[in-house]
Amino acid sequence: MSWKRHDTVASAYESRVASGEFSPDPAQVQLAARLDVLLEAVSNQRLATKSSALGWMFGRKKTAKVPRGLYVHGAVGRGKTMLMDMFFELVPAKRKRRAHFHDFMADAHARIHAHRQKLKNGETKETDPVPPVAAQLFDEAWVLCFDEFSVTDIADAMLLSRLFEQLFKLGCVLVATSNVEPDQLYRDGLNRQLFLPFVGLLKDNVDILNLDARTDYRMEMTTKLPVYHRLSEGEGEAAMDGAWKQVTAGKQTAPETVQMKGREVAVPQAGAGAARFGFSDLCDKPLGAADYAAVAQRYHTVFVDHVPLMKDAGRNATKRFITLVDTLYDRKNRLFVSAVAAPEELAEGTTGTERFEFDRTASRLNEMQSEAYLEASRANETGNGADPA
Repeated sequence: MSWKRHDTVASAYESRVASGEFSPDPAQVQLAARLDVLLEAVSNQRLATKSSALGWMFGRKKTAKVPRGLYVHGAVGRGKTMLMDMFFELVPAKRKRRAHFHDFMADAHARIHAHRQKLKNGETKETDPVPPVAAQLFDEAWVLCFDEFSVTDIADAMLLSRLFEQLFKLGCVLVATSNVEPDQLYRDGLNRQLFLPFVGLLKDNVDILNLDARTDYRMEMTTKLPVYHRLSEGEGEAAMDGAWKQVTAGKQTAPETVQMKGREVAVPQAGAGAARFGFSDLCDKPLGAADYAAVAQRYHTVFVDHVPLMKDAGRNATKRFITLVDTLYDRKNRLFVSAVAAPEELAEGTTGTERFEFDRTASRLNEMQSEAYLEASRANETGNGADPA
């Protein structure tokens, strides 16, 4: 939905409340007002920079105070992403980027790898890839909006401090949503003490806001359309087969492969813009956010059969499933699932970080069954693996 007819996040939010989509919440109203303060600051920064024809050329040397960004954390489904997306669409900067955190980091790692290849081939003499990569990223977008800031990968954890030290120096403004406060990022992570300087860096450059909204608005929207099927009810497999036939419209399906940076992701069944996998095909193999993004780009609809309880899946498979759902959700792909239990029951028996992180996944699995989400996914089908015939 476009909010460009509005001038502020607050007015865009009020319009959505007036439409009856949900009831107003004081915490959400407060966040909308805080985002509007940042919206004005970014707008003023942009105008100040544009006042000189050479503004952007000397932008990195300017002494103008960079607006403090915003890190919004709170329980799942409280409206963090919705409000951030309103801000992103209204912010006037042309050089802006809205991305899932995992996708952004995959991009940064790919650029670092490319720089190292250039160094190896004698195409550059700069031995440290982080400053030039940060400069590339900043030149493309000085306003960054991250959805679901959650650090689980040690490679990401080790890179964050150095990368964002450069980005903040250049004048980057960061807006991020997360389910955890900064001090809880990368909790229980390997060599976490090496990650902690990033937390201090983050606090120096962004304001921290806890969105303590009263309810999970995703659950209010959920209408339980038949895209999630419980195997324990005895009809899951038949229902998935029936849905597959309907989605593919009886067209011939066959195994395919998705190319991803020199390797392949095997797709057991594909056709008519849809792909069908078993849970093990996607979560028991060494796949990551970039692989799932490639699948999401290729197919508008994804089927995942036989999702087990997370305690039975194992820690690595659980993390991959969380990343998979995040990736499909962020791109508004339609997801059909057969699982041994309801979304909120899949994490039973798990403990620690995995159980904590899975709360968001369960909430998103519920929202992905809602009429509003499915309408958005249908709007995305054309041009995203959709079969025009």
